[in-house]
Amino acid sequence: MHADLPHPGLPTLAGAGIRVVSIPHSDPYVDAVVPPGAIRIGDAAEPSPWLDVAHLAAAADEVDVVHLHAGCGRLATAELVTWTEELQRLGVPLVVTVHQLRDAGEAAPGRHDAHLAAVLATAEVVLTLTPGAADVILDRYGRTSIVVAHPSIAAADPGLGAERGLVGVCVGPASSAVPDPAGLVRAALSGAVSGGGRLRILVDEAAVPALDPVVAAMADDGRIELVRYRADGWAAALQQLHVAVLPERCGTHSRDVEICRDVGTRVVAPSCGWFADQWSEVVPYANDEHGGLDPVSLTAAIGAALARPMPRPADPAWRAQQRAAVQGVHAEVYAQVAADRSWA
Repeated sequence: MHADLPHPGLPTLAGAGIRVVSIPHSDPYVDAVVPPGAIRIGDAAEPSPWLDVAHLAAAADEVDVVHLHAGCGRLATAELVTWTEELQRLGVPLVVTVHQLRDAGEAAPGRHDAHLAAVLATAEVVLTLTPGAADVILDRYGRTSIVVAHPSIAAADPGLGAERGLVGVCVGPASSAVPDPAGLVRAALSGAVSGGGRLRILVDEAAVPALDPVVAAMADDGRIELVRYRADGWAAALQQLHVAVLPERCGTHSRDVEICRDVGTRVVAPSCGWFADQWSEVVPYANDEHGGLDPVSLTAAIGAALARPMPRPADPAWRAQQRAAVQGVHAEVYAQVAADRSWA
């Protein structure tokens, strides 16, 4: 179901004073959706101590709601089932937001799927970010989801310009999500050049030593530009682009789509997820775990994206209103499950 977003002027009244454990305790998305007035329990320790059954049992009286976003991947499926059973025994309601239907770090989807099945079987409320993901959750797990928009997590730097025709893609060493970085870079380069632009490869500083040697050689001979970035400079790195390419062949939603919307960068995204449900400015290309990368599709998508003007950064006032509405949904959910607990 789609959430009926409340009036933005009344985002937090229902959830005021409710004690919430978020897992993880803090990240840009979690910080954006927790309603003001809710009392955040815990600290930034990782892994979250609230995933430990003994800690949960000892501190259950300190919390009204547990909201799981991510971070349970270190647990075996049996351990996660025990954790959900302990929550039920203690009467602590569980809220789950499904961000990803597939863990891009896993070579096979089975473990993540089992984890989702475990938590969704006992969750009081399930949320997700797009209608497409909600349909899959209903079909696969039999659970109806509240669909809430992904709120703003970045802001455009008014002093930073973008280069028309500049295409950027973030790659590192080969992985299950990007098994052939060199092939992807070649296709992206073809699209950038045919569209009258150029290609910039963005590489996390820590990943530079493990960069695919073919990609490194392309940078050495001047065919592509190689730019190192740090996590705190990621939004600025995206803002400088005309087009950002998402390279992973598995995924459901993307934080980078939202950053690009906020800073005014068009997105070329793989067919594996629901990225176009997040933002209408997304240009899709064929890349998923079943068919793999279609390089011709990527080349064409980049050319089509470059032919369009650079989008304007999202209106901050509208994004603030959207964020307040999303917080309002969370406030209503927390208030409802906490009230159900008090009557149990």
